[in-house]
Amino acid sequence: MSKGKLNIAMIGSGFIGKVHSNAFRQVGHFFDVPFDVRCQVICGRDQVKLETAAAKWGWNEVETDWQKIIARKDIDAVDIAVPNALHSTIAIAAAEAGKIVLCEKPLASSIEEAEQMTKAVQGTPNMVWFNFRRVPAVVFAKQLIAEGRIGQAFHYRALYLNQSGNDPAKANTWRYKKSEAGMGAAGDLLSHSIDMALYLNGPISELSAMMHTFAPSRDVDDATLLMVRFANGSIGTFEATRYGVGCQNRNTFEVNGSKGMLSFNLDEMNQLDFFDATEPAGLQSRRSIAVTGLDHPYGKNFWKPGHVLGYEHPFIATLADFLNSMARQEPFHVNFEDALAVQRILDAIERSSASGGWVNVDGRRQV
Repeated sequence: MSKGKLNIAMIGSGFIGKVHSNAFRQVGHFFDVPFDVRCQVICGRDQVKLETAAAKWGWNEVETDWQKIIARKDIDAVDIAVPNALHSTIAIAAAEAGKIVLCEKPLASSIEEAEQMTKAVQGTPNMVWFNFRRVPAVVFAKQLIAEGRIGQAFHYRALYLNQSGNDPAKANTWRYKKSEAGMGAAGDLLSHSIDMALYLNGPISELSAMMHTFAPSRDVDDATLLMVRFANGSIGTFEATRYGVGCQNRNTFEVNGSKGMLSFNLDEMNQLDFFDATEPAGLQSRRSIAVTGLDHPYGKNFWKPGHVLGYEHPFIATLADFLNSMARQEPFHVNFEDALAVQRILDAIERSSASGGWVNVDGRRQV
């Protein structure tokens, strides 16, 4: 059967634009998707930079005015890969024009914008690039939890340690400005950890947070610490920092349950550690599972067993799952509604840090 054509317009040509471009180019090589994905036009402010990116990644056209892209009848989907403060305006305009909307994380720079965006895309296919949900080891962890392998969850702990903030030269880039990013380490890094926690361990009901800025010239958090209570009765701790000197991009989680433990570290993204507490005491041991087999998640889509995957592959898998869900007219996750749940927690973090106490995620302050 012939595939439908899907013309993509991507707004943004920075680092994450490269990652998205690669996913658009590669998805049909690894997955049987129902669309012929076409990189039609890339949009940004710098004409020279755009032309370089277009030549490198195979975009057919360049454009410096995103509103012209929204108005084009030949554009089916708009991918938003620009600073957080621009997400809302572009996403709402694209949705109103009937476009499929893809958006980089976090969804927005404020809870109000996130709510408006989520309302705008109702009835149109949408997705948010929380790519770590598609790491095979993370998907496998989800399967083991669903099978009851770790029993009742007691503890969930996560770290996202990055050293990029320990560079004064970055003070003037958009990620370090509240007007453009909304938040610092919390929005940039912690949002990933929160999304994975919601995926693996369910909703967070209440939390207590501390946000801290090390660089006096910045108006966003350089580090955020978080304690939470989950709806399933477990408790959790989170730490995200851009001053994690010695860690370029360490993203980890560990779940301790009544029957076992699961642990993941992005530095070794093809591995999942598992401890089975139901085995005889003399046989109990933490073991590392290489999640690269044919019977593992996405094992039949990429390389042969034992051949490891890289940072780019979860983005490809995310796009493939979205395209197939869209063709089946089934809900996709992570969609804007899911990303709004993350945004609500980020909002609660700001409220808790300001008040110095526990807050409910739904907006009420604990007494």
